[in-house]
Amino acid sequence: MIQAVSIVGALLILVAYAAHQGGALGRDSITYHVLNILGGAVLLVVAVHHLQIGFIILESVWTGISVAALVRTGLSRGPGA
Repeated sequence: MIQAVSIVGALLILVAYAAHQGGALGRDSITYHVLNILGGAVLLVVAVHHLQIGFIILESVWTGISVAALVRTGLSRGPGA
């Protein structure tokens, strides 16, 4: 079960990356940031479950950066945008 969860997390991040590289999602796309947040959070839970310290650090930072980018994107659009 945990392997299936980790695959879903990885796929979320990879879809965001591929869409960004392919030009379908820009760095200011809310969808791009949400996919990264969800994927990173899922992989963080898996890393914590297995006590993988390196991956806990990686996924914590990945998710944190994505949350900050989502907030920045939302603020730059302003209210009602």
